[in-house]
Amino acid sequence: MMKRLILSLLVLSSLSLWGADFDVRKYGAKGDGQKKNTEALQKAIDACHKAGGGRVVLQEGVYMTGPIELKSGVNLYIDATARLLASPNIEDYPEWPNIKHVISENLQRGNRNTCLILADEAERIAITGRGVIDGNGTYYVRKEKRDNAHGWQYVRIYPNEKSIPRLVFLTGCKDVLLEDVTMLNQPSNWSYQIHDCDRVTIRGLQILAELAYENNDGIHVNCSRDVTISDCHIETGDDCIIIRANSRSLREKKPCERIAVTNCVLRSGSGCIRLGWTNDGVIRHCTFSNLVMTDSFCGLDIYLPHPIRKDYGIEPTLIEDMSFSNITMTGMYGIPIKVNISPNPDTQVEAVRDLRFSNVHAVSKLFPYFHGREGNPVRRFVFDNCSFTREAEPEKPQPEIFQFAEGFVFNNTSFTSLQVPPKEETK
Repeated sequence: MMKRLILSLLVLSSLSLWGADFDVRKYGAKGDGQKKNTEALQKAIDACHKAGGGRVVLQEGVYMTGPIELKSGVNLYIDATARLLASPNIEDYPEWPNIKHVISENLQRGNRNTCLILADEAERIAITGRGVIDGNGTYYVRKEKRDNAHGWQYVRIYPNEKSIPRLVFLTGCKDVLLEDVTMLNQPSNWSYQIHDCDRVTIRGLQILAELAYENNDGIHVNCSRDVTISDCHIETGDDCIIIRANSRSLREKKPCERIAVTNCVLRSGSGCIRLGWTNDGVIRHCTFSNLVMTDSFCGLDIYLPHPIRKDYGIEPTLIEDMSFSNITMTGMYGIPIKVNISPNPDTQVEAVRDLRFSNVHAVSKLFPYFHGREGNPVRRFVFDNCSFTREAEPEKPQPEIFQFAEGFVFNNTSFTSLQVPPKEETK
């Protein structure tokens, strides 16, 4: 009897965690895929927030919407029978007015704060359920013949300063849960941006972006702390998971630290995992484990280029104390691990140091390479039980593996080169 009582209490506790349900249909939403439900969805979110929290429920239909704002205590629950469909009208995505947490004109991606779902300094929020967020991206791109290593064959219809930079934008938030939702058809933009947030759990997401679109990154974690990403399946034309520390749009400098990524399957036209960018700040104490990377250009990408774009930070980059374990890379048509610091003095770097690799096994067209610069060597990298197999045509050049690299240790680690016949040219 006591066991039954405890079980009943646990079930009741889990059911009441998010409070009452707020069915969007009761606020005028219609899931016919045609009506624009922006106002109705926002009414349901506001009512849920005012009541102290709960679930805003979408079920049994396709709910088209423009931008909506998630507020404290609200779980946007997209049932397996529902799809949240982004409006195909670019005019439905103006700049958000009065965002508290960011200096919008300093944001990445064209200095714009537009998005489909915004949360600004919200607490105890979630997006859950086994339904779909559909970015309606086919309305925002056109096919164009392009010659690039990433396989991108589409370009944006609208210029960067007018296009939608991201679908989900969480800034200055605490205690966040993103779970089980599928996102697809992103319009050449970032899927999720986690910007200066604390205690974020990302679990069981499917992010299925079109690989032929550029810039449709998966999960972009910037200047955030205590973030876990687990059990996700991510396919993107650009980077799958990005860890950065660009404080330009914040009112104080913030590190990105204590990030754990585990049990994910990744496929990317660019990097499966990317760390840092130009003049980012402090990125440290992160782990990446039990990952499968396949059919991608690069597995791990630490590239600190010279500042040729608006997207760069305001302080020297420090990347340190990183662990990579139990990672398999297959079908890599570029580089399994790339570390490259620009020689340009405008690229500010303190150090890239103390990275540990164990049980990392890669088959790729190139070997890894580690390029620091004079005065900023990459240092203290340790490899245990790793293997790197290069499958390449005989005449394909391999960049020098080590430049300005110090204190590298290889334990039971192999580099094997296999020649493959050249591909026949197609007429």
